[in-house]
Amino acid sequence: MADPIRIKAHHKDGMTEVHVLMPHPMETGFRKDAAGRSIAAHYITDVQISVAGRAVLSATLSRAVSQDPLLYFRFQGGQADETITVAWTDTRGDRRVDEARILGA
Repeated sequence: MADPIRIKAHHKDGMTEVHVLMPHPMETGFRKDAAGRSIAAHYITDVQISVAGRAVLSATLSRAVSQDPLLYFRFQGGQADETITVAWTDTRGDRRVDEARILGA
């Protein structure tokens, strides 16, 4: 299983600020190994983020995103102590889901 998704979320003045670090190799499929063989594509394709069961972000990523993607976004709403859930799916069908609590100001 991949390393856990690191999630930091803070609520202040009606806005919630979220930082998400998703450890993943994000291999493009264009590189070759030392022996000259192509390295198969392996990257996150879909990201879903919800708070208390309500979707707040849905993203489609591509092979152009760097290793260990870092997402930063803000949304209106959310409350301190609510649970934020981050889920990703990659080109191999692997899936990772992690949760964190939203912190207050």
